[in-house]
Amino acid sequence: MLKLKKIAITGGVASGKSTACQLFQELGAYVVSADAIVHKLLDSKTDLGQQIIRTLGSDIVQHGTISRQRVAEKVFQDPKQLEQLERILHPVMLQMVEESYRKASEARKYTSFVVEIPLLFEIGKETEFDVVIAVVADEEIAKRRFVAAGHTSQEYERRMSRQLPPSLKSAKAHYTLTNNGSLEEFREQVKKLNALI
Repeated sequence: MLKLKKIAITGGVASGKSTACQLFQELGAYVVSADAIVHKLLDSKTDLGQQIIRTLGSDIVQHGTISRQRVAEKVFQDPKQLEQLERILHPVMLQMVEESYRKASEARKYTSFVVEIPLLFEIGKETEFDVVIAVVADEEIAKRRFVAAGHTSQEYERRMSRQLPPSLKSAKAHYTLTNNGSLEEFREQVKKLNALI
C-alpha cells in the first residue's frame, strides 16, 4: 500500500485552516476535517450520542437532535464538562481519521492526506503526523473574519482562551502559513509548501 504523507493543519480560530485545506485539496490532497467528524458524531440516535446526552444533560437535545449550539454554550462555560465531552469524542474521531487515511492510501490517487485538526497540540497528537502546519493570522484580522461569519468577539475570546496561543502553535509546528493577505497570496504560499513537503 502506498504510504501517503500524513499532514495536520492546525491554528487559531478564523486563521484560515479550512482555506488551507481547500487549497491542498486543489493540489491533489485527500482532506478530512476533525470538526466535521465530531459534528457527525453528535447524533442522538447513536450509542455515542446517547452517552453525550447522559453526560451533558437532555437539554442539549432540540427537536430530537443534539444542538451543537447548546453543546458549545454548555462546555465552553464549564471546563470539566468540556473535558468529559472531549474524552468521549476524541478517541472515536481519531479512529475515524485513521480509517479515512487507510481508504485514501488504498485509492492510490492522492498526493497527500491532510487533516484539519484545531486542537492538535492541546490533545497531544502531533506525533501521529509526518508534518504539522500551523496557520496563523493577526489577531485583529482573525477576529474580524470570525465576527463577519456571524459570531461575537466574546465568543472568539472564549474559544481562543482554551487553545494554545497561535505563536506557540507556530513554534511547535514544522511549517507556518501566514494568512493576513489575499487568497491569491495564500494560495502561492500553499503551493510552495506543497512542493516542499
